[in-house]
Amino acid sequence: MEVIGTDIPGVFIIEPRVFKDSRGYFFESWSQREFDAMVRPVRFVQDNESCSSYGVVRGLHFQKGAFSQSKLVRVVEGTVLDIAVDIRRGSPTFGRHVAVELTGEDHRQLFIPRGFAHGFSVLSERAVFQYKCDNYYAPQAESAIAWDDPVLGIDWKLDPGDIILSDKDRKHPPLSGCPDLFDYRDDLYTDV
Repeated sequence: MEVIGTDIPGVFIIEPRVFKDSRGYFFESWSQREFDAMVRPVRFVQDNESCSSYGVVRGLHFQKGAFSQSKLVRVVEGTVLDIAVDIRRGSPTFGRHVAVELTGEDHRQLFIPRGFAHGFSVLSERAVFQYKCDNYYAPQAESAIAWDDPVLGIDWKLDPGDIILSDKDRKHPPLSGCPDLFDYRDDLYTDV
């Protein structure tokens, strides 16, 4: 696999080696050994999958405190714009985001470390989205920031009239009003 750094240290694009022939393709989507050596040691404990239609925006979600999660995300079918926002107070990149288009054809993945909010928008008719987490889902630790916070300046690549949100995602506070942010000085991986 090839690991590509982004404008925010710790957030990586991962491009697997894809082998194609007349039968189709094959690629290794996950290798603990390679990931630990090239990205960081992480022990993923839960895999999740969602299916969404064009215009759906999910995010910007995270789990707070001891329940924080790293995520390794990819698209199996369709196209999404994936977003990672640095929500670590005191970080040199606080409030900045990385936006990466992921498709079922290019097989790219995005690694989002702990201390980041995550979301995506669906740019194709339908998208099947999979992600690994290094901490179990904990409903009591759910938190989020507003997907449309103007301070973040995220271009979701959708016409505003096409955006579909859950009721919950319509109500999140802006970054400046979120009480659950992380501190850049804290080691968020002490339990790994």
